[in-house]
Amino acid sequence: MFATVGRVGAALTRITERFVPDAWVVCMLLTATALVLAVVGAGAGVEEAVLAWGDGVWGLLALAMQFTIAMVAAHACVSSRPVFRLLDRVASLPDPERPTQAVLLAGLFSLVTGYVNWALCLVACALFVPFVCRRNPRADIRVVVAAAYLGLGTVWHGGLSGSAPLILATPGNPLLDPANGAAVVDRLYPVTETLFNTFNLAYLFVIAAVGLAMVVALHPRENPITFSDEQLAAILPTPPDSGGTPETPADRIDAFRGWIWLAAILLVYPLGHSIATRGFGTSWTINAYNALFLGAALVLHGHPVSFLRACRQGVDAAWGIIVQFPFYAGIFGLMQNTGLGTWIGSLFAQISTQQTYPFVVYVYSAVMNLFVPSAGSKWLIEAPYLIPAGAQLDVSVVTVLLSYAYGDSTTNLIQPFFAIPILAVTRLRFGDVVGYTFLIAVACFAVSSIAMAVIPAHFS
Repeated sequence: MFATVGRVGAALTRITERFVPDAWVVCMLLTATALVLAVVGAGAGVEEAVLAWGDGVWGLLALAMQFTIAMVAAHACVSSRPVFRLLDRVASLPDPERPTQAVLLAGLFSLVTGYVNWALCLVACALFVPFVCRRNPRADIRVVVAAAYLGLGTVWHGGLSGSAPLILATPGNPLLDPANGAAVVDRLYPVTETLFNTFNLAYLFVIAAVGLAMVVALHPRENPITFSDEQLAAILPTPPDSGGTPETPADRIDAFRGWIWLAAILLVYPLGHSIATRGFGTSWTINAYNALFLGAALVLHGHPVSFLRACRQGVDAAWGIIVQFPFYAGIFGLMQNTGLGTWIGSLFAQISTQQTYPFVVYVYSAVMNLFVPSAGSKWLIEAPYLIPAGAQLDVSVVTVLLSYAYGDSTTNLIQPFFAIPILAVTRLRFGDVVGYTFLIAVACFAVSSIAMAVIPAHFS
């Protein structure tokens, strides 16, 4: 059965790789669709729709920079020498004669890093896989990669770096304080109401356990696909160096470690002060998150040159955010500045009831994630009609938010975009692993469907 479904998953991936265009092109297809719907469905004029898109296009620059820094800071943390040594030590924990232990370790590592930070999970798991395979030569590389991909498909959006919850917790966010048009929400939603909601924590525990059990069960009992010593040597990463011995006065100034500690203190102290005086729930925002990870990256590298080189490498992984966010902001402007958001929201309200709406949002978010693999920008596109539609059905903002977050996570398991770092390191094709991740996604969909049937319409 597993082999059959695996072949189906691989066949589906070959189709998507052949016919689904680049993520930016998909964004432009969505833009064209939104323009047509604004005119034909919502009744906006052509010029009105174009101007609404133009008014929104630069509206998310602050948010784009926040998510870019998140990616860069996570990459800098993982590429430090202390973390590299830690990865090798942790990879040696399983019994080399029991490959399922290696799969279990890779899955647990992915779940923990995914809960802490989506960007950290992307980068850390990509670097961790070669260490796991070197220390556990009998582990099937395809299943190890599937396990390393687990955090992004289960817990990340309900975790500490969940884009949609952090947006609603951040002062001045576009949904609370839009440049033009009406606000989508009337107040901030601290993470104590969303990420640390009892239902969310219980869901994350269950979905993580299901994903972990699936990936361990999927490891082939015979004829695993493994890497040779030469292949492992080729993919093992190396951390950036600090630039050698300073030779000039400028080099010595660059190498002064005091800059590292000054920057780390300036970043982290205000965050600690805010948490101590205002509480964690209102202090934990995107900005706070980035301050903590930048501070950690500075301390882990301990040398300005090494830190800056790691950040430069991290920008390569963040270029998609930088380029695509302005175009998604244009769609957000269409939703806000024409009647498009209201019109689409009314359609959702017509096909749903209070009981079925969370499942509708979950499925819709899961499907859209295949085409727009950027949770933060997608939330800003969808929230202007998902939240009002929920209000018409007396479904709370928190319920809509969590349903959206769970759907966005599930289809990451069959979305090639976020697998790029792991596949680049291991030199595998997505078709090599999607048969396994597809089966995990099916199990997660079944569990999540039950969760959407019992999620409260309101949280006290």
